Amino acid sequence: MESGVVFLVNPKWNFLSFLGPGCSSIGYGASEEIGPFRINKTTSSLYLNKYSWNREANLLFLESPAGVGFSYTNTSSDLENSGDKRTAEDALVFLLRWMSRFPEYKYREFYIAGESYAGHYVPQLAKMIVDYNKAHSNSIINLKGFIVGNAVTDNYYDSIGTVTYWWSHAMISDKTYNSILHHCNFSSDTASNACDDVVYYAMNHEFGDIDQYNIYTPTCANYSSSSNNNNNKHYLRLKNSLLRRRFSGYDPCTEGYAEKYYNRKDVQRAMHANTTRIPYKWTACSDVLIKNWKDSENSVLPTYKYLIAAGLRIWVFSGDTDSVVPVTATRFSLSHLNLTTKTRWYPWYTGGQVGGWTEVYKGLTFATVRGAGHEVPLFQPKRAFVLFKSFLAGKELPKS
Repeated sequence: MESGVVFLVNPKWNFLSFLGPGCSSIGYGASEEIGPFRINKTTSSLYLNKYSWNREANLLFLESPAGVGFSYTNTSSDLENSGDKRTAEDALVFLLRWMSRFPEYKYREFYIAGESYAGHYVPQLAKMIVDYNKAHSNSIINLKGFIVGNAVTDNYYDSIGTVTYWWSHAMISDKTYNSILHHCNFSSDTASNACDDVVYYAMNHEFGDIDQYNIYTPTCANYSSSSNNNNNKHYLRLKNSLLRRRFSGYDPCTEGYAEKYYNRKDVQRAMHANTTRIPYKWTACSDVLIKNWKDSENSVLPTYKYLIAAGLRIWVFSGDTDSVVPVTATRFSLSHLNLTTKTRWYPWYTGGQVGGWTEVYKGLTFATVRGAGHEVPLFQPKRAFVLFKSFLAGKELPKS
């Protein structure tokens, strides 16, 4: 499986990055957020990312599950049978084989990161690694912790928090807010027609032509309307119209740069990618995988409890201008872990300005990033970098 790119700098840490479901860690994480290079608007060249996370750790971007980006499977039916469980199993197999192929990285401190639906991928893989290490005395993956941003966590609490964000940020009317609460059963795995209708009305008649991944930024004139329409379709066709949407990234224009760049033959040759000549173009997200996702846990909160008990370092952060997996959704979900507070809520700083707010619990740190949307390092790269450095160091975010 062609499954990622490795950037090696700091010899102490190894770091695995995910995005999902069905979306590319290369197209988003590496090219728009935390990788060493960004793609120019002309798609003819790259430029350095001043706040790349590879300044602090080795980065490994995994295209997962098979069918994302340049990753592939020799069994075409696999593309219609992906889900949480198989994604975690395949990722563990990949890691074990990768470590065997590059033994110099065995036993080093290892961390996992992700955003969006990787709120499932990351803790699920972390649990699988913990269980694997318990069963094997010669375990080679020295997992120390994970960090996730704007992460899908719990169907019920995420849905309540999302609608609350829409209303509290004036995206929907009081009438629509009350109608959603009345017609939508957030405890159900299926959405009723009445729920679909009111959500569809909100998105098409009250949201306006905004970027749902950062509600305060301008939209891309070339793509914004079509992108919103595509998002609406995904809201309605997946089993929970308020949760399981296509996480297609921040800026459709930026996504367009990646799609042009990674479909260039010279780029593919330089990356040693697409050597199997997959029968479709590189895309930032795979509609086939999204449409055919087979299993999804209703909640990963029990997994969090298990991993907290295992002693992992766990950080959860939220860009506070994202309406897709908003900060209110994450806070509602995490509050039901009922964790003991170690350091009360306070503003954290970078560059003399408030970078966001944070609270430290026994077993987990939560932080917001002020002025950031769904892809936090894209909107606030410096603040995201400070957050990442603090996480790796195991230190609280700066209070001044």
